[in-house]
Amino acid sequence: MDIILVSSRFAKARTIKLTPMRLMMAALLALSMLLVTVIAAQYAIVRLQPNAMTSDLRNWLASVQAQKKEQQQFYMRESLDTMAKRVGQMQAQVLRLDALGARLAKIAGIKKTDISFDQLPAEGGPYIPAPQQRDVSLDSMNQQLSGLSQLMNDRNDKLLALESLLMQVQLNKRMFPSVAPVHVGWMSSNFGWRIDPFTGKEAMHEGVDFVVPVGTPVYASAGGVVTYAAINHSGYGKMVEIDHGNGIITRYAHNSKLLVKVGQMVKRGQEISLSGDTGRSTGPHLHFEVRYKGVPQNPVRFLKKASVG
Repeated sequence: MDIILVSSRFAKARTIKLTPMRLMMAALLALSMLLVTVIAAQYAIVRLQPNAMTSDLRNWLASVQAQKKEQQQFYMRESLDTMAKRVGQMQAQVLRLDALGARLAKIAGIKKTDISFDQLPAEGGPYIPAPQQRDVSLDSMNQQLSGLSQLMNDRNDKLLALESLLMQVQLNKRMFPSVAPVHVGWMSSNFGWRIDPFTGKEAMHEGVDFVVPVGTPVYASAGGVVTYAAINHSGYGKMVEIDHGNGIITRYAHNSKLLVKVGQMVKRGQEISLSGDTGRSTGPHLHFEVRYKGVPQNPVRFLKKASVG
């Protein structure tokens, strides 16, 4: 179908060709304009003359409002359920962090009175309101909870790594010879070059000597594994040797009685022998050595107390 437009404004007549597609678009445009007109008219009736509405229109509007309200309530319930679930997860995370913090404080030697994980920290100060008060939306609250949950997971992982490091440090401390092997007596000969009591010539003394009566308890300077517990024919007499790991060993010589066996695990401060006067000795005493990768070290540098008495 062709429509010919003739007007004095145009020099020539214009022809508009109506194809099926153009007819369909024109029909849709007309229908849309009709719907907009009807909706505008009904809105005017509702706003300006509410008494003029029919019962069917009232029921339809009430149904639409009820559906909208129900959808809002459903969305609110779903959001609250999601938030409650996240809050529950965060509460469980907080309990784990509290327990982890208590363990770390114990390992680090912090008193419970200094840091209490079962109480909220004290807060206070003058109230200064924000210049613009804004309501918090559910979406922003969900984003904050999600970010806080990720942050707590990250802190939990880092604290667990710190706990492992602290436990390793504590274990190394227990395996480090830092406790004096006897609780009585006095140090009679230090580490280093000295005049040998048997030959009268200068010789290297690879440990320290503690003068104690025969039968004095001898204690492990650190935890470890007993690698030698027998009579040594190189001058040590009845000797105990303990491997503390990391290349560190200790030796306890001239004992009268051995209380441990090879392969036995011992703790720091555990009684391992009784002092005596066996081997190359001029009298009752304990000879104590510390060796690192086979090289003799000055035990005084390892002990908490350089002498006892």
